[in-house]
Amino acid sequence: MKTQTVKCKLNIALEASPIALLVQEASKFDSSIYVESVGRKVNAKSIMGMMSLGLADGDDVEISVDGNDEDAALSAISKFLTESR
Repeated sequence: MKTQTVKCKLNIALEASPIALLVQEASKFDSSIYVESVGRKVNAKSIMGMMSLGLADGDDVEISVDGNDEDAALSAISKFLTESR
């Protein structure tokens, strides 16, 4: 299991599409992927879970990944969350 904390740089207050794209990205991996913010932890492959987090630009987000492709998954999700969209 690997974890990493990143600062969210997504402009998701305006629309849900970045969250949908994040869920699609997470779903490419076999590993379990969880995203935690403000004490709430959700499955990154769940659109409803991710939308319920209410992530905002500048939030600190902890990514937890466990599985056979955890290095690639952690890298991809971290990159996705830290690039402005």
